Amino acid sequence: MRITEAAKRLGMSPRMLRYREALGLLPPIRDRGAHRRFGPEELSAVRQAMDLERRFDVSPAELAFALRALTEPAVGQAVRDLGVRIGRIPAPRRALDFEKEKALRLLRGS
Repeated sequence: MRITEAAKRLGMSPRMLRYREALGLLPPIRDRGAHRRFGPEELSAVRQAMDLERRFDVSPAELAFALRALTEPAVGQAVRDLGVRIGRIPAPRRALDFEKEKALRLLRGS
């Protein structure tokens, strides 16, 4: 089906469906005429994205960024680094820190 019918079935405007496509929230499927065709799989993917947005109270753009952070290692690492810096993610324990803590426990126990 074409975008107008798909949007109607999903309860959104064709413009919103194009926006979701631009964000990368739709499987990349087009017919030979470069028109997007929507089948059951595409509609299901959009519904799943909409469900995640409602459940976790995020926008389509936020969901798209989360997918990017999961699929692009540099983006994921930058987000983790920020999380550590602002205290939302605990700093990873380094092996040397573990050994230091172990030695201090042994000394306290003596």
